[in-house]
Amino acid sequence: MFERPANGERAVLVQLDLGQDAIEERLSELKLLATSAGASIEAVVQGRRAAPDPKLFAGSGKVQEIGEALRAHGADIVIFNHALSPAQQRNLERELQCMVIDRTALILDIFAQRARSHEGKLQVELAQLQHLATRLVRGWTHLERQKGGIGLRGPGEKQLETDRRLLGNRVKLLKSRLAQIEKQRKVRRRARERRDVLSVSLVGYTNAGKSTLFNALTKAGAYAADQLFATLDTTSRRLFVDGENVVLSDTVGFIRDLPHALVAAFQATLEETAEADLLLHVVDSASEDRDAQIQAVNEVLAEIGAADVPQILVWNKIDLTHARPAVERGDCDKLRRVFLSARTGEGLDLLRSVLAEVARAAKSEDAGRMSAPSDDGISVQT
Repeated sequence: MFERPANGERAVLVQLDLGQDAIEERLSELKLLATSAGASIEAVVQGRRAAPDPKLFAGSGKVQEIGEALRAHGADIVIFNHALSPAQQRNLERELQCMVIDRTALILDIFAQRARSHEGKLQVELAQLQHLATRLVRGWTHLERQKGGIGLRGPGEKQLETDRRLLGNRVKLLKSRLAQIEKQRKVRRRARERRDVLSVSLVGYTNAGKSTLFNALTKAGAYAADQLFATLDTTSRRLFVDGENVVLSDTVGFIRDLPHALVAAFQATLEETAEADLLLHVVDSASEDRDAQIQAVNEVLAEIGAADVPQILVWNKIDLTHARPAVERGDCDKLRRVFLSARTGEGLDLLRSVLAEVARAAKSEDAGRMSAPSDDGISVQT
């Protein structure tokens, strides 16, 4: 059995066309993910299949081509831009004699590198362990041997069974700690609601410019960079716009095919988005794939229960598209889009005015509910 190396940085990327759209955009995204994880891209192998091969995902001929690319470039890791089953991953490693990881593991690795807060580190570890739980059989040659145990194991318990049990215990502990953190967050959220503060969350595809916009509005100095998942931890700041009080939160960026384990692990943090009064959906207007990116973000929002939260599109990076700052309204004067550049500051004044308008409308709506008469003519709070 193949003994997995401790690390690998010289990578061969694999992107197969299985009938998806925007293949070139997907490949560009894979390259960004790989470089964000610290890999050096040595070669790219592409191909087309009607459906994944049950055993090797890419088929024996394509796997042979991947092996030739590995040897030609001296690479030590293969990264698939697809989700591999544990069996497929194990079979590929046997065939290629090197580490093979899929899209999910790659994103988890980036998250592990970027987590800074205590909660963020707990969430990433939980997602990694949940992903690893189905793949414990992979990569060890000693797992078929039984090891009698004192203390940790009962007599005859296999090493694999021990690993699974210890992993399960760790998962329970992490979930308990994250539940406690979520209780503290709910207390803070209730305090904001009592103060009638408008809660606004920035959401968007990763690298759309959310953190840059957050810094431009709040002067918070949150880390922002031209890379995928530059920041993971939710940051909130108070913002005063035209005399109105707003709490603005910057959240983790989304991506197409975001691993379900990550959505589950970050559920507590993402609930901050679901509980917001307004979502500012930041869009990279310079991206040719922006419509698919908007759809990917909306799919994740639906998964976390935030599909019904009012949303305004923020068309960012107009400095790259030569568009003019503007506010677009739809039927009944409903706010739809704001065109701006977070980097240059063009249009920020328009966004501040929009936030103030929403805050005032929310206050009026709350006041109307407070004074709404009941059936017997007495004003009641609803």
